[in-house]
This record gives sequence, structure tokens and C-alpha cells, in this order.
Amino acid sequence: MVNRVTFRKSVQGFKNNWILIFTGLIYMAINIFAIIAVKTLLRGVLSILAGFIMLVVSSCLISNYLYLLFNIINYNKITMDDFKDGFGYFLRKIYGIFFIAWIGSYFLSAVLRMAGGNAILINRVVSIVVLVALNPLPETIYQKHYSSGESIRYALEFMEENWLNWLLPNVIFYLILYAITNTLIVGIFTTYLSIGYDFTIKRIGGYILGQALFSFSMIYRGHLFKLLSTSTRRKRRYMDKLYD
Repeated sequence: MVNRVTFRKSVQGFKNNWILIFTGLIYMAINIFAIIAVKTLLRGVLSILAGFIMLVVSSCLISNYLYLLFNIINYNKITMDDFKDGFGYFLRKIYGIFFIAWIGSYFLSAVLRMAGGNAILINRVVSIVVLVALNPLPETIYQKHYSSGESIRYALEFMEENWLNWLLPNVIFYLILYAITNTLIVGIFTTYLSIGYDFTIKRIGGYILGQALFSFSMIYRGHLFKLLSTSTRRKRRYMDKLYD
């Protein structure tokens, strides 16, 4: 019942908001412009600000994408005003999470320096654990009214309770996406697929197809998270029997 209801809502949401596919092109353009501007304007001593500015830009783009998903999941529509408002809507929360991640990476670096030859293995294991354990963090950000730290804690608790229902469809989507685009999603806050520098018709067609699947999967994740986070296993078992 869970996946049946989620799939039906996701199809309707994607049908009404297919324009989400092309936000990736806008985000790429903004990223490229920001990189060029930073490299051109911030030279010498000012170059120390480059990382901070690019982090803010990335946070704004993630905020925008999550706000669009918020409106699709809750209202089944997005508007130009939603796009304009989205850049700052979740900015503080996302930037706070990045700050916590920076602190975590600082301590991890200290551990890796002491790990010697096992550093690479430990780093990969930690990356995989974080990707899995905090996988629903984007949905937590735009569906729950928690602070940055509370969002991380809730995502962990959500995975503890719903790991099978959450991971199974996500793994399927990731595998199909990899088969189509040869792109492996390794970031929690991925907001679009990169088209690269190959602009052949085949590559562009594959990119649009991949971006469409990625957009559908993000809408699916949003509806799945909403259903799982607002119901109990007992209630879902009851609904299964009712629908059957």
C-alpha cells in the first residue's frame, strides 16, 4: 500500500510539475557564473573568501530545489514566485547543517591522520554510512520544522524506523539512473545531474531522460517520506488490509 499510494501521487505530481526537470540547467548556469565571478573578483588575500561564497551559493541552490519540492508535495504545483522565494527559504537550516558537517569532517581528518594505511578505507566506510544513515535529510529539512541539529537527529531516527521501506525504492531508482546516465548519486544534497561537455543529440537526450527520472525520484521520495513520517507501522498494516 505504501509504494502504491506513493507512486500514484508521484505520477500526478510529476505530470503537473514536469518543468522541474529543467531546473538543473539553471542551477548549472548559476554555478558556472559564480565560479567565474569568484575567480575573477577574489584574488590575492580576498581568495580566502572564495570557499565561503561558493558554500553560500550551493546552500541557496539546495534551498531553492527543496522549496520547489515542498510546494509540489504539499500543493502539487510550483510557480515563478516559488522559484524566486526558494533561494533563501531554507538557507539558514542548510548552512547550519553544512557547518555541522564541517566540524565532523575536521574530527574525521584527525582520525584519518592517525589511521595510516587504513585511512582511505575508513573514509569510504564513513562516507557510505553517512549517505545511508542521513539519506532522508533533504526531506526532513523541507517537511519538518526542526533546527539543523534536530533535522540530523530526526533523519537518523527516521532511518532506524523505516530503513527498508525507504532504501528499497531509492536503491532501485539509483540503479536505473546509473544504467541510463552512467551517473552514480553519491551526495545527500544532489539537486541535478551534470550534463558535462558532451553536447551530442544522444547525450542531450540521455540527460533529459536521466533528469526526468531524477526529478520523479525526488518527488517520490517526498511523498514516501511524508507518508512514512506521519503514520505508524500498525496504521499502515491496517490500511494494507483495508485496500486489499
